[in-house]
Amino acid sequence: MNDSVKKSTPLTEQEQLNQFRLLAAAYHLELNPSSPMELNDSGLDFLAASARTTDDASWILRIPRRPDVIQSAAYEAKVLELVGRSLPVAVPGWQINRPDFIAYRKLPGTPAATIDTAAMAYTWHIDPETPSPEFVQSLAAAMAALHRIDGRTAEQAGLMAVEARDLRAVAAARMEVVRQAFGVSDDLWERWQAWLADASYWPEHTSLIHGDLHPGHILVDENERVCGLLDWTEAECGDPATDFTAFYTVFGEKALSELLEEYEKAGGRVWPRMKEHIAQLQGAYAVTIGLFALKSGLEEYAEMAREALGVPVHKSAD
Repeated sequence: MNDSVKKSTPLTEQEQLNQFRLLAAAYHLELNPSSPMELNDSGLDFLAASARTTDDASWILRIPRRPDVIQSAAYEAKVLELVGRSLPVAVPGWQINRPDFIAYRKLPGTPAATIDTAAMAYTWHIDPETPSPEFVQSLAAAMAALHRIDGRTAEQAGLMAVEARDLRAVAAARMEVVRQAFGVSDDLWERWQAWLADASYWPEHTSLIHGDLHPGHILVDENERVCGLLDWTEAECGDPATDFTAFYTVFGEKALSELLEEYEKAGGRVWPRMKEHIAQLQGAYAVTIGLFALKSGLEEYAEMAREALGVPVHKSAD
């Protein structure tokens, strides 16, 4: 097996719950022993659980899955400090922030969808076929507010920042890293190179982006208005179109057009080929999978990357 990837050995559910209880006790968070904990095993970077404390408050608990996530969490804390004072929606406020354990009071709202890890599919709280105007408008307003945070502000807060003139070079470098590690089909590689070569697709500005804005990270209220955003590990100052790709993948082209229209009304900056650029970004999602596989060392994601990259997957015999 390639040394860059390895197979994970998951703990049992009871072992995971015991981890949370022991760490909460170590950091003086008094959980209510008569209130059941709910495990959320869907996150790639953190194992999460919801629990109640002895004062009947709801808390979210997080344990990093891998050593590399500890550094990511320290970075995320900087992001939360910045966006927490800049957005019209709530973000987590970490009351406990330690390398092995993070805990914060649960935000109001419900995820637009949760991931069923067994079925590898979303369980929806909103209508995925026709997202409501309330959802689209409020998401657009939150995204526009986030994207108004510029590179200088992000850099001053200690966040990663890429300038607009460097976006294509950074994308090309990421593609090359993945190609060297896994290979890429000729058709996919040629499509990416044509996209990189055409400046008309690309924005002339950058902004602070969430970086992983899928439905599980979007909280909605009882009227389906966005009221909170979760999991900011991938945030950086970069290509604002990135935050539209998950929406496009899930809800489709028509809903994307509606979101872009509302985004512009809310003050978001658009450009002539932004919608096409979002589609091209979505078509390059295999790069994101490949980079995550290399970063995490998880063989299952390496296999996913090879499949998405159009590379034959040779599974070893048991």
